[in-house]
Amino acid sequence: ALDLGAGAGATARAFGSLVPGLRWRLVDRDVALLAVAARRVPGADTVAADLADLDRVSFAGVRLVTASALLDLASEPWLAALAARLAGAAVGLYAALSFDGRLAWQPPLPDDNRIAAAFNRHQCRDKGFGAALGPAAAAALAALLARRGFAVRLAPSPWRLGPADAVLARALVEGVAAAAAEAGQPSAAWRQARLAASAAGSVVGHVDLLALPVATSAQSKTTSVSSP
Repeated sequence: ALDLGAGAGATARAFGSLVPGLRWRLVDRDVALLAVAARRVPGADTVAADLADLDRVSFAGVRLVTASALLDLASEPWLAALAARLAGAAVGLYAALSFDGRLAWQPPLPDDNRIAAAFNRHQCRDKGFGAALGPAAAAALAALLARRGFAVRLAPSPWRLGPADAVLARALVEGVAAAAAEAGQPSAAWRQARLAASAAGSVVGHVDLLALPVATSAQSKTTSVSSP
């Protein structure tokens, strides 16, 4: 399995022993994170590379490509290049946790939608791969792969934060507020109100994508399903 944007190896660790004998090739441009991944995923190959140039990433010997929290950072040309590489190698893809644009907070506040819209605009800035598709990325790649003869499934995989996730919930609020401000939307008052009210819970929409090559294009279609 080839993990794109592997970071500290979270995807490989999540797979665990689900696929006996599976070997990992972990690709990231951050050598410090790759060093952590090498310790956490014994036997994995680590490759330092900038994913902006997919031509420099080898698919040799790969049976599955994985990625986590990556697609929404990518541009349409980058996703098209990824689809071409997958089709050329006849390799499947499992891409988890692509942000889909949904932010829901409990209890709701009057400015939630305004801030969410600004955050989504910020998601479409250049994240290192050209102008990002942001919340539209997973569906766009699903369509690209379906046209190339892949059987494609999309399924929701939302983050759900509750009172036990107070530290992570605070970091989420801080990040959303900062992005909204960078997108030109004043967010200081919302940040203060949301930090005071967010302990009850929040949901950040994500989607998982599974795409597998099939023998004939007549068998392939993009299907939205209710659960992974």
